[in-house]
Amino acid sequence: MACFLVPTTEAIVTTVIKKVADKKGSDNIFIKKMGWLNNMLWGGSALLAFEHVWHGEVTPWFPFLTAAADPADAAEMIHEMSTSGVAMAILVTLAWVVMVLVAQAVSKKSAPAKAKAKA
Repeated sequence: MACFLVPTTEAIVTTVIKKVADKKGSDNIFIKKMGWLNNMLWGGSALLAFEHVWHGEVTPWFPFLTAAADPADAAEMIHEMSTSGVAMAILVTLAWVVMVLVAQAVSKKSAPAKAKAKA
């Protein structure tokens, strides 16, 4: 119904954080790699939104979300957002953290090898 709104909201927040951090010139590895997270969140949210449009759960007219028209359906929609939507956002963020940590470990491991090759 509206589970895609949670990762979309996270994507908006992380995009703003990334833009602000880029202006300040942050050296934090997670800030530098936040573009990966943004791409994962925006891409996943777009696919989920398309899927919801395809199934008629999102419409181009008010109230846009078909579940918002009926109070009983709205309660179900809120429940879906707080369970499925939050779970998806957390899972994507955890996958990104693992990606950043692996990339950092590989980078540190290959740095001494590159230094030896130059010597």
